[in-house]
Amino acid sequence: MVFGWTKHGDGKHLAPGEVVKPDERLTWPRMIGFGAQHVVAMFGATFVFPLVMGLDPNVAIMMSGVATILFLLIVKGKVPSYLGTSASFVGGVLAIRALFGGDTAGADAIVTGAILVAGLVLALCGLAVHFLGVQIIHRIFPPVVTGAVVMLIGFGLAYVVADVYWPQDQWMALVTMVITFVVVVAFKGFIGRIGILIGLIVGYVLSWGADQLFGQVPAYSDGALKIASHFRVDFSNVAGADWIGLPSFHLPDFRVSAVLLVLPAVIALIAENIGHVKAVGEMTGTDVDPYVGRAVAADGVATVVTSAVGGSPTTTYAENIGVMAATKVYSTAAYYIAGVIAILFGLSPKFGALVSATPSGVLGGVTVILYGMIGLLGAKIWIENRVNFADPVNMVPIGAGIILAIGPVKHFISGDFRLEGIALGTIVVVGGYHLLRAIAGREPVTVRSDAG
Repeated sequence: MVFGWTKHGDGKHLAPGEVVKPDERLTWPRMIGFGAQHVVAMFGATFVFPLVMGLDPNVAIMMSGVATILFLLIVKGKVPSYLGTSASFVGGVLAIRALFGGDTAGADAIVTGAILVAGLVLALCGLAVHFLGVQIIHRIFPPVVTGAVVMLIGFGLAYVVADVYWPQDQWMALVTMVITFVVVVAFKGFIGRIGILIGLIVGYVLSWGADQLFGQVPAYSDGALKIASHFRVDFSNVAGADWIGLPSFHLPDFRVSAVLLVLPAVIALIAENIGHVKAVGEMTGTDVDPYVGRAVAADGVATVVTSAVGGSPTTTYAENIGVMAATKVYSTAAYYIAGVIAILFGLSPKFGALVSATPSGVLGGVTVILYGMIGLLGAKIWIENRVNFADPVNMVPIGAGIILAIGPVKHFISGDFRLEGIALGTIVVVGGYHLLRAIAGREPVTVRSDAG
């Protein structure tokens, strides 16, 4: 089933314990409302991460809508999901920019070229899962490895907060962080789930107000890092942007050294997609396991399509799972509508310019939370699978890989090629784990002992 939803009951009400399944819908006005709700839920992270990676948020928003519709078509409407911007690529992208000239058009093309190749690899992994079964992924990337890669992707970005965003306006970063804390915890339901977005908006408004009341942010220097005084918000590009128009697309450029820096993200995306499909199956009471491979492949194809025109990498969004869990509406009709709404947002350059003016201090306040949450998701994978760290096959390569990522440690291969941070840590985690397992000559114990 791709189109053609059956109306659930009278299309207006849900009895206690009932859910609207993927192939069902409520009345169309209600479905439009649910679709808009999904756009709001994904909005915060979907435009924060393109900003962090130096990509055009307008392209990212528009192509997230295209990617979502493409995903739904590939999974035949069986897995409701919104495909927003993936955070797993941030570390690799920043490493690419450091290697190829920073925030330039040439670096943008190299970034999206590397992401496109990673999307191809993800799509091939999805095909392998579809034809060989999900056990092939579990064998190559068992929970101890997957959890470690997710953790080092999150914690490996700590230096971005410390060296890039926080020093730009440390007090506004702190205020934004605290506001986001309070919203996420104090408000239940939908408001709490979009706490990152609310914190960002409030921080944005407060930054503008601080510019009017206090003037520029004072100069900052800690000996190693020097930042000149500056205004928090710069609306100069907003005034000149058109209300309606196409975003700034660009073609990718391919460099092997850049591709290697983003490939670790593929492992995290596989884990995210598998977890998403299983969560949907549990919540709807349907067997969607046969669509795991399709979901992984669809995310890969979507990433290829988005990055081919300068967009950001995609992934399924936990925020939207939260919306479905709260509303009990799992209809894919809502996601088609959300995709169309996102495409329409992308057709406003003025909106994109407004997003791009987000103050760096505000980004510091929200990314410190986002990166930390990503890192702790890795720990969650370990806990749920009762990984035993008394086993040195688990403990030794995992610990080393995480430290290399957090450093970030740089390992120079040649004059113009190096491995560092998340990429280096991932290689050590995956390669080291399988090497030590072979040396040990046994299957390592993965269940935690009572004494551990």
